[in-house]
Amino acid sequence: MLDLDAKRAEALPREAATLLLIRDRADGDAIEIFCVVRHQKSGFLGGAVVFPGGKVDATDRDEGWNDLAEGAPAFWPSEDDASARAFGIAVCREALEEAAILLATGSPLRHDEVVALRTEVGHATGEGASLREALRSRGRRLDLTPLHPFGRWVTPVAEARRFDTRFFLACAPAGQEGAHDAHETTASFWATPAELLRRFEQGEIQLAPPTHRCLELLLAKHTIEDAVAFAATLGVLPICPKLVPQGDGLALVLPGDPEHDVATPRVPGLSRFVLRGERWVPEAAP
Repeated sequence: MLDLDAKRAEALPREAATLLLIRDRADGDAIEIFCVVRHQKSGFLGGAVVFPGGKVDATDRDEGWNDLAEGAPAFWPSEDDASARAFGIAVCREALEEAAILLATGSPLRHDEVVALRTEVGHATGEGASLREALRSRGRRLDLTPLHPFGRWVTPVAEARRFDTRFFLACAPAGQEGAHDAHETTASFWATPAELLRRFEQGEIQLAPPTHRCLELLLAKHTIEDAVAFAATLGVLPICPKLVPQGDGLALVLPGDPEHDVATPRVPGLSRFVLRGERWVPEAAP
């Protein structure tokens, strides 16, 4: 799932964005989150259960979005509105591509309408431009206002492919069920954080440490309102796990761990993930 080498030369991480799409479960007793399964042959996190997301493209920064993206708050205080908007556009674009979910202005979209729009954009050249054209022809704009910052994770230096990823939380639009793309992702489903963590513990699914930690953070949040309120309490400083030896194995330590260069924790929870078999399991420092 990860390609880690403690002796690897540091690579510059690419900017990326990930979306945690949530909805209230029908019985009203919990929230569900939309997940996709990465293709087993993917170069990064192959076979893992992840949230929709991907790299920030040059088209996401294009001025052509000026009148086709609504809302560009400074998600991170250190970034200007244009940069923050690019992350928002990227995460909305990736949600459409990987999940058939579209955060857009106007009347609610049906599931089949979103799937048709995704197909239309996928068959065009220059994805950024074609998505803008598809929105314009429908009299819609991307709606970035529902996006709530949910952390910033940077891939460890020891990993071959590195990303500096902004995580966002958003309520899934009414009537949109979501669907994987059958290309980069091979399956998709809605599940509660508790269900996903139970399946991980039983060895049924693979979760990368950032995905696991996000699910832990949402475990006790039973409504969308609870989750959004909690998101506002999270910090936005980067979390970059560090690879260290632990006994005969390996651990990825987070800020606040005794073996991390950053002494202050930047996310609640246990301070390291230890490789147990093929799974990275959260544990306290020994």
